[in-house]
Amino acid sequence: MRIRARRVPAGLAALVLGLGCVLVLTWALRQGTARTFTWGEVGRGASGALGLGEGLAGMDQTIWHLRALRALVALAVGGALALSGALLQGLFQNPLASPGVLGVTSGASLGASLALAALGGFGPALGLGGGLVLGPFLVTLGALAGALAVLVPLLLVAGGGARLSVPSLLLAGMAMNALCAGLLAALQSLTLSDFEVARALFAWAFGTLDDRSAAQAGLVWGALLLGGAAAPFVARELDLLAGGEEDAAALGVPVRALRLAVLLLAALLAAAAVAVVGQILFVGLIVPHLVRLVVNGAHRALLPLSALGGGLLVLGADVLQRACLPGVDLRPGVVMSLLGAPFFLALLVARRRELSAW
Repeated sequence: MRIRARRVPAGLAALVLGLGCVLVLTWALRQGTARTFTWGEVGRGASGALGLGEGLAGMDQTIWHLRALRALVALAVGGALALSGALLQGLFQNPLASPGVLGVTSGASLGASLALAALGGFGPALGLGGGLVLGPFLVTLGALAGALAVLVPLLLVAGGGARLSVPSLLLAGMAMNALCAGLLAALQSLTLSDFEVARALFAWAFGTLDDRSAAQAGLVWGALLLGGAAAPFVARELDLLAGGEEDAAALGVPVRALRLAVLLLAALLAAAAVAVVGQILFVGLIVPHLVRLVVNGAHRALLPLSALGGGLLVLGADVLQRACLPGVDLRPGVVMSLLGAPFFLALLVARRRELSAW
């Protein structure tokens, strides 16, 4: 995959995306289904939450707090999924690779659902019987195990040796998506008699940003910060991998170790996002591809910009959906699928010559 010439300076792109995240976050704090805050009330709510002022009166501060958690979770989940997609695209050297297309999010969703069913399915609270602290982490471990369980056969089918087979990779991803969907449907049918479990599994199948807790926000932000801190250590190696695995190995890149590290990091990011909000597809496909069209394709810029763009996309789509359709509760997974599926088809059409060469 050839690295494109620079079109927009990475610093300018980061500034625009960062300002966009701040503006959309402020908009999300101001407007909601309960009531619309003034700009001054948004500021007072922030002061109260940070302990710098009196805050809003009564239930208004609670409403502000819930909106802030929802917005922060949306930002982190979008960033984690987009960063996971950018890592996978760099590793497989193909813009069609993403956690959703390859079945990673499906595997993570299945793992999280199995953990929820085993814990008793206490819905969005992710707690054990008494709301123990270990609940969210056990669900996250289940999601991570599911994501890794999908990635291992993908590598085996796609080649696992000196060269990855892109057609085999995509076909294997389709197969793993179908397998995980079938297993998840079977699990849902087996738990229909338990309302709480069935409700939790339904929420995880389509994604939900409702009633997120501070612990859940901290979990996904922790995974995103870990991924962001680790990204610079693999960025140069992913750039060298663009010239071919043999050339990269000749330049000193430990290809097998790089594969393992990137796959584990991508799985961790996708698993944390799925464990907190459920399955949201296509974020890891859309965002890295659009960022690559705008800025230099070097991963030192691509990875952090993808994280910023992913957060902006998920939060922006959530805010727009609630503003334009105030009486309709569309799950974030549904919104992203409506946006991502046409984008994926357009990408396939645009690259049909490359597909015929594969």
